Amino acid sequence: MRYNGNSSNTFHRSQNAEPLMARDYYETLGVQKGASEDELKQAYRKLARQFHPDRNPGDKQAEARFKDVQQAYDVLSDTTKRAQYDRFGHAGADGGGGPGAQPFRWGGGGAGPGGFQEMDPSEAADLFGQIFGGGGAPGGFEEVFGRAGQGGNRRGGRGRARRPEPQEIESEVTIPFLTAALGGTVSLHIDGKELEVKVPPGIAEGQSLRLQGQAPGGGDLRLKLHVEPHPYFRRDGNDIVLQVPLSIVEAALGAQVDVPTLDGTRLTVKIPPGTSSGNRLRLRGKGVKGGDQYIEAQVAAPAVKDARGKELLEELAKLYPQDPRASVGWK
Repeated sequence: MRYNGNSSNTFHRSQNAEPLMARDYYETLGVQKGASEDELKQAYRKLARQFHPDRNPGDKQAEARFKDVQQAYDVLSDTTKRAQYDRFGHAGADGGGGPGAQPFRWGGGGAGPGGFQEMDPSEAADLFGQIFGGGGAPGGFEEVFGRAGQGGNRRGGRGRARRPEPQEIESEVTIPFLTAALGGTVSLHIDGKELEVKVPPGIAEGQSLRLQGQAPGGGDLRLKLHVEPHPYFRRDGNDIVLQVPLSIVEAALGAQVDVPTLDGTRLTVKIPPGTSSGNRLRLRGKGVKGGDQYIEAQVAAPAVKDARGKELLEELAKLYPQDPRASVGWK
């Protein structure tokens, strides 16, 4: 940094121009500017599932859209970043928008367009101290120029600001059901950066993983995990529940049914005679981390419309009379 000894000793803030093609973050998520935190989260989850690279392998357009959605949510879900973005646009969201966060320029005939030279706020404070001494103007450099170096300690009477410590950043991501249950590796796009994250088996909805040093600025990145629903498995702690439809004949007489398990194998399960809807059979050790898998019966009754069918069912009712509501407490 060079001091130009012209008579105009005035600091000027350098404004960062917003990229011409930058897309509005609210438009990216499809929400209004005043959207609540829940509305932002709901819009993000919907778009993240839609454009996730795992669902669109090889689709570069979907991958780019996913990155845009992730970046927009990272900014708007953070109260401080959102306030900066609302005020300064993309320049604020990228860390250059607020007072004290931008480089300064020293007036004169030095290098750079228009005879100005850019400097870091801490450098400006240092130079200010050299010119005016340790005290300088009333209140010092910070008071005159809006405390550009927030949090700085004076050292030897000079106004150099202390650089902030790396901060922990939280981000929310959605992972497949089977990856959460069995463990595995997922590729995530966070702040425009692709990460390979190892997920341990048994991760549940809402749990977090900490990635050391992966946040911007060298801080830790904490990932709050959401688990996609599965088309037919349902998780209950470390147990897995699978609903299996049965015909009246299968339920009454018993049957053998092939069912899927978490690890992709199929097992033949023997349905005992007289099985009712809601009855469960247990497959030991076929759940999450040593839990069990339960086969839950769902009896599907046919719609009998012809006279012969009705006659047969009425005859069956006479042979095997039942009162299925005999034990309910509300009868």
